[in-house]
Amino acid sequence: MTHLAMWSGPRNVSTAMMRAWGNRADTFVVDEPLYAFYLKATGKDHPGAAEIIRHGQTDWRHVIRELTTAMPPDKCIYFQKQMTHHLLPEIDRGWLLDLTNCFLIRNPRDVILSYIRVKAEPVLEDLGFVQQLEIFEFIRKRIDSVPAVVDAKDLLENPERLLRLLCRRVGVEFDPAMLQWQPGPRDTDGIWGRYWYSGVNRSTSFQPYKPANGNVPDRLRDIYEHCRVCYERMYQYRLI
Repeated sequence: MTHLAMWSGPRNVSTAMMRAWGNRADTFVVDEPLYAFYLKATGKDHPGAAEIIRHGQTDWRHVIRELTTAMPPDKCIYFQKQMTHHLLPEIDRGWLLDLTNCFLIRNPRDVILSYIRVKAEPVLEDLGFVQQLEIFEFIRKRIDSVPAVVDAKDLLENPERLLRLLCRRVGVEFDPAMLQWQPGPRDTDGIWGRYWYSGVNRSTSFQPYKPANGNVPDRLRDIYEHCRVCYERMYQYRLI
């Protein structure tokens, strides 16, 4: 049994990665299980926030019990699509050591240019880079080894190679079913998918890498520089 948490920031092909794992017959996936808690705790004005809180689990302790113990009887992998910024400081970190943790990173330029198409004025904490590095360092120091890091550009340029490397690192067999899926939403998608998942719902595989068009707006340059430092700290550890 493998409880596999992939920690990512927003706008980082994380939903396509969830599609890949969800297409395996041996894998159950969960979509951003701490999102309702995060929205209730922060009061962030996200699309559909009231509905997400109403229908989601807002007690982080309950969520963690599910993430560390639950497993459908016909599955052997529990893939958790986790957003780094949802892991607020008040949440105990010790439970992370009960999981196999891996990290999905993306160039902050591409992240910011994608994010502002949906929310125009992000703050540093919205983008998850600082939190991602904090989680990475917490895990690395306590397991005394480097957890798997996948860069989104590498993944999109060669999905099979990177997925094989990732599977090998986390101790599961690669499944070719991860490379292609049927279009459309999934029952396992969060209800926020209607706001964020239009692109992946049209997809049938990882799409070829294309850099985002445009430049980071001047008003976000300081945020970008903070994110860049965190990204580069983790980039050196990526699977290649």
